[in-house]
Amino acid sequence: MNGKRLFAGKGTCGSCHTLARANTKGTVGPNLDAAFATDKRDGLGQSSIEGLVLDQIAYPRNGGAMPGGLVKGQNAKDVAAYVAYAAARAGQDTGALAYVTDKASAKAGTVKFVMPNKSPIQHNIALKGPVTGAGPIVGSGGMSTFTANLKPGTYEFYCQVPGHEAAGMKGTLTVK
Repeated sequence: MNGKRLFAGKGTCGSCHTLARANTKGTVGPNLDAAFATDKRDGLGQSSIEGLVLDQIAYPRNGGAMPGGLVKGQNAKDVAAYVAYAAARAGQDTGALAYVTDKASAKAGTVKFVMPNKSPIQHNIALKGPVTGAGPIVGSGGMSTFTANLKPGTYEFYCQVPGHEAAGMKGTLTVK
């Protein structure tokens, strides 16, 4: 996961913040597990927490210990997505976000993409290449589906939730 790697890297977020899933024990900044535990328990959504973290990264408090510009652009989005996912979440990270497989094949013609989401966080399935398409972003128990007319070639399928593709939630579809 790019967000976790950036968060826990030397001289970055985890140097100052505690976040159990990232195995960081910083004491300068807030403990992010404690900071978001009540919010999550009260139903504040992951996207809201992600937005708050992204805002803090972009605009740290004047006179505070957090340096501005520590991570920027897509890296900041990846860190925010990871913190929103990991804060106050019990258990251990099992590695990068991933689909059940990162390689698939299909015959040319109409192809139906079906991705059941058994994860506690939102996901979808999307396609890029000579033809594009995307199913809806769905929560746990939802089904992301779409249909595309594909010609022979190579396509990439991926999750459109910010930070997920960068974290490894992608694969290659070969159409023959």
